[in-house]
Amino acid sequence: MNLIRLKEIREDRDLTQKEIAKILNMTQVQYSRYETGVRLIPIDKLNILANYYNTSVDYLICRTDERKSYPKSKV
Repeated sequence: MNLIRLKEIREDRDLTQKEIAKILNMTQVQYSRYETGVRLIPIDKLNILANYYNTSVDYLICRTDERKSYPKSKV
């Protein structure tokens, strides 16, 4: 799966792969494989990115075009 939005949202904020990799506690090469679809990104990493970018996981994986994050549930 090519997660083109990972690259788009990162570049929109003028961030490098290395900067995002640091947030995710991994190398730039590992993160690059997620952006290009060589490796699937684990849910926990997607959740970190969604929180960081203040968007939803659905937006990052192209299930919606709505950038705004969902309201927090009170579960």
